[in-house]
Amino acid sequence: MLTSFTRNYQDNSTEAGFQFTFYCDICGDGFKSSFIESETYKKGKLFRGIGRGASALGSMFGGSVSRIGYGADRATNILGERFEGRSPEWQKEHQRAFEMAKNEAMRNFHRCPSCNKYVCSHCMNEDEGLCTECAPRQEVYVAKARAEAMKRNIDDAGAGATVWEGKIESKTTICPQCGKPAGNGKFCNNCGASMALKVCPSCGAQNSLTVRFCNNCGTNLQVPPPSAGKCPSCGTVNDPGTRFCGECGTKL
Repeated sequence: MLTSFTRNYQDNSTEAGFQFTFYCDICGDGFKSSFIESETYKKGKLFRGIGRGASALGSMFGGSVSRIGYGADRATNILGERFEGRSPEWQKEHQRAFEMAKNEAMRNFHRCPSCNKYVCSHCMNEDEGLCTECAPRQEVYVAKARAEAMKRNIDDAGAGATVWEGKIESKTTICPQCGKPAGNGKFCNNCGASMALKVCPSCGAQNSLTVRFCNNCGTNLQVPPPSAGKCPSCGTVNDPGTRFCGECGTKL
């Protein structure tokens, strides 16, 4: 079983050769080892070449050599199947190549004596002799702390800032005729009744259609307004509610 010095690695080996990638235990950056060609694979290529050459000679010179070529080619096929199944020779080569790759990769990693992680040069604080998780670089940590403090200050200032001073209200006008929401127009969306405001016959103040008494003077708005006051003396037509004629002063 292959055992890496880092906590994670990747085996990139194929039948043709061996190569491995070792990753930093902090940032995950990887180092790929040099490719090592498999000796058993090279031998397989040689045997396959001999088999094909013998087959060609057999086709030129006849039976006996042809049979030799067939036998060599068949042996080559069997050997190729062993390569596909990763032969014991290949497995031994694989183990040796892995040890060589580890030795090569370890030159690019540092072991933190505090947490025992293997890290790349970027994640090693050379001044403290520890990884950057155990001993962050001072200038980096200060810059990070300043940035976090700035974000907190901005968030606090934003939370206390007044960016809108309007009123949040939701008002629904009910039609006095059909009793349903009338919308925002001058006429009810449902029955078409006029949604004009009530005018108080006493003080002239405008009131909502649903109120029963004037919001300004308290006059009962449910009582039908008095008819226009016609002066019995001069015949002048006065506004409803007028107590004295505006033309001659006669009491109405």
